Amino acid sequence: MKANCWHGKTHLEVEEKPDPTIVEPTDAIVRVTLTAICGSDLHLYDGVIPTMESGDILGHEFMGEIVETGGGVKRHKKGDRVVVAFPISCGTCYFCTKTLFSLCERSNPNAEMAAKLWGHSPAGLFGYSHLLGGYAGGQAEYVRVPFADVGAFPVPESVTDEQALFLSDIFPTGYMAAENCNIQKDETVAVFGCGPVGQFAIKSAYMLGAERVIAIDRVPERLAMARTQGGAETIDTDDVDDINAALAEKTSGRGPDAVIDAVGMEAHADGFEGVYDRVKQIAKLESDRPAVLRDAIMSVRNGGTVSVPGVYGGLVDKFPAGAFVNRNLTLKSGQTHVQRYMPLLLEKIVAGEIDPSFVITHRIKLADAPAAYETFRDKKDGCIKVVMTP
Repeated sequence: MKANCWHGKTHLEVEEKPDPTIVEPTDAIVRVTLTAICGSDLHLYDGVIPTMESGDILGHEFMGEIVETGGGVKRHKKGDRVVVAFPISCGTCYFCTKTLFSLCERSNPNAEMAAKLWGHSPAGLFGYSHLLGGYAGGQAEYVRVPFADVGAFPVPESVTDEQALFLSDIFPTGYMAAENCNIQKDETVAVFGCGPVGQFAIKSAYMLGAERVIAIDRVPERLAMARTQGGAETIDTDDVDDINAALAEKTSGRGPDAVIDAVGMEAHADGFEGVYDRVKQIAKLESDRPAVLRDAIMSVRNGGTVSVPGVYGGLVDKFPAGAFVNRNLTLKSGQTHVQRYMPLLLEKIVAGEIDPSFVITHRIKLADAPAAYETFRDKKDGCIKVVMTP
C-alpha cells in the first residue's frame, strides 16, 4: 500500500509499505477513503515531538470501509463505513469505563516511556510517535484499527465522507474545549487560534450557549472564516499592541468569561517574549513556546476558565502561576475523549445543525501529501484544512 511516511524534520515521502494485518482478535482493517492533515501533525513535521522513527506512517484523522475483522469484533462487519477516533481505547479499563477514552490504560504499549515524561501514560494514538504507541497512522491506503468495536463508529448513508471525517478529531476537540469552559448564558468566550480546531471551538461555544465569541489570529483567511462561518467577532493580533488590553476593552474591562488556547506548543510571539522562548527552546531549557497560554491566563476574567485543546508536549517557562492562583482561575485541558462525543455530534450533523466540511479549503491526493504539509504549515494559498484521498 501507499502511505505518507516521516523520515526526519520536514522530510516526508509517500512510499510503498506492507499492508496491515489482523494482530489481535479485536482488530479491524480499514480501507481509507478520506484522511486529513491535522494541526498537531505539524509538530511531527517540525520535529518537535520526540521518539519518531524514520518510516513511521503519519495521520490520525481518517475514515473508510472495513475490509477485514478479527474474531473478537462484534459491532462491525466487512463493508461497514466507519469513522475512527484518534485515541486508541480498549473500552473496559478504569478510564474507559468513565468515558475518559484518551486516558486508556491498555492501549499504549510504550506506557513506561510516556510515564517518564508525563508521570503517567495516556492512551495510544494513531500515527503520533512511539511515545504514544508507535501505531501506524491513517495517511495511507489501509489502517489496522485496534479495539475496533470501541474506536470505529458507523456512518449513516445520509452523511458524506467530508461531513463525517472530522468526527475523528477536530470537531470533538473543539466541542470538548468549549464544554470545558462551563459556558453559562450571556457569557463571552475568547478563542486564540482560528485554525481548524479553533473554528470548531467557535461553533461549539455558540452551541453550548455563549452569547459572544471573540476569535484571535493573525491570518486573514482564518479570521474571515471565523466571522463568516462561525459568527465570531475577530481581533487581528497584527493590529493591536496588547491583546490582553484589546480583550479587556471588548468586555467592559473585565476580560472574557472563558478563554480557549487552540494554538499550543508552537505559538508565535513578537518582541522580547518571542525571542526569549525561541532561545530557551534552542538551548533545550524549555520544549514548548507557551505565549498564547500566558495570554489566555492573563486575559481571562477573575474566576474564569482557561481551556487548552492546543497540544503541549513537555516543559514551559514563565508560567504565570501567581495570576492563576490569586485570581481563582480554572485550567482544563487534555487529549479529546473522542468516543464520548461521536454519537452526540453525529446527531447534530444529521439534524443539519452543522456541516463540518465548511473548514476544508484544499482537496488533494495522498501522493501530494508532503508538499501539502508545507503549504498548511506556512499558511500558503489560503490553506486552513487539507483532506486527502488515497
